Amino acid sequence: QVQLVESGGGLVQAGGSLRLSCAASGRTSSSYAMGWFRQAPGKEREFVAAISKNAGNTYYTDSVKGRFTISRDNAKNTVYLQMNSLKPEDTAIYYCAAGYLWLTVKPSEYTYWGQGTQVTVSS
Repeated sequence: QVQLVESGGGLVQAGGSLRLSCAASGRTSSSYAMGWFRQAPGKEREFVAAISKNAGNTYYTDSVKGRFTISRDNAKNTVYLQMNSLKPEDTAIYYCAAGYLWLTVKPSEYTYWGQGTQVTVSS
């Protein structure tokens, strides 16, 4: 089992940047594919990005390609989401998740979840 804790959210102006971190404890995070999801008020949770166990593969939803970068440091049991050129529509609670499958964008196919961190982008 693994516990996930996100950090790094906050309030930023449009065009700004934030870096989210997801620290894993318990079973090593290198055993899992990792994903970032987000959920805006009144909307379903949506996939943002994923990275394979050994960081050899990444995948992004179209709306963040070229702006967001997912990475992981397995020695630190931490996954990152670098978010650049932020837009108001990126405003949401961001969650990291760990799962056994590669590649899946379905929230139901991730096993472990963090509590989320709020990202607010002002126009």
